Amino acid sequence: MSRLVHRLAWSFVVVWGVVSIAFAINDLLPGDPARMAAGAQARPADVARIRSQLGLDRPPLARYGAFWRRLVHVGPRDRDSDPAHASCLVVAGIGRSAVHIDFGKSFQLHQPVGDVVCARIGRTFALAVAGVCLQLAMGIAAGLFAALRPGSRLDRGLVASSSLVASAPTFLVGLLLQYVLAYRLRWLPLDGFGDTIAEHARCLVLPALTLGLYGAGYYTRIVRDDVRVSIQNDWVRTARAKGAPMARVVVRHVLRNAVIPVLTAAGLDFGALMGGAVVTETVFRWPGLGDLSVSGALNRDGPVVLACVVVTSVAVVASNVVVDFVCAALDPRQR
Repeated sequence: MSRLVHRLAWSFVVVWGVVSIAFAINDLLPGDPARMAAGAQARPADVARIRSQLGLDRPPLARYGAFWRRLVHVGPRDRDSDPAHASCLVVAGIGRSAVHIDFGKSFQLHQPVGDVVCARIGRTFALAVAGVCLQLAMGIAAGLFAALRPGSRLDRGLVASSSLVASAPTFLVGLLLQYVLAYRLRWLPLDGFGDTIAEHARCLVLPALTLGLYGAGYYTRIVRDDVRVSIQNDWVRTARAKGAPMARVVVRHVLRNAVIPVLTAAGLDFGALMGGAVVTETVFRWPGLGDLSVSGALNRDGPVVLACVVVTSVAVVASNVVVDFVCAALDPRQR
């Protein structure tokens, strides 16, 4: 329990540091968010009025303090007292004692950032889960087959293929899958999101497969090397001498040790993908957080950018905490 409390405390520190750095960088970037929100043809008086409404005329430290006070606050969900107040996400509690998370209001979209993030985070979560699951399945299977046939054609072919896929740009892999599976064979939609659940699932296949192939290339090399090293250990020879089948030794013991670094890397990948796979979402026109964060950065939409940073940092630290405890459950030495 103490270890969990310690990790959660450090997680809050990490999130605070990342979001603070993002706030400073967003404030130092060139460009006037008020001018971009008002439009190129707006009069100086209108730009000044919008700058005051958005709170951009206050000093940076005052805006930094207001950002954190608004982001996490305890109190009622009252939007009538402040027309610029955005919808809140209720974390815990009810009524006046509830804890809310409020990302503010988008400068460009003119709607609560919390509503925009909630509309897109489910799509990004589905893509991240599908991509990581495919990465693990393909990477572990290919690495295991390659390790059990060292020096064979299968080993050399899988290693070469994994190196090729891992070194190829993500957009190139996506375009190739689009050409073969969508354009030539017409098995799957070319891009988009669809209108029904069945269409969502079919549209998810190509971007998830793109992420799966890209990550599986790295996991194949990791699993292959770890399994080959573990097979040479004395405890494997002892288990084989006692009559244990090779398949049982590999699955129950060797693979259990080999997947620990893979799970650690997968935790980092999942947290990063929760921030949005920008290239993949752009190629397949997948409306997730990656597309939202890019548009927010280009439009100098501070609340949108900071909301995406908060979601990404929380996803990274949360996935790392979960992976640490999973690895401890698999490896008694870590316990």
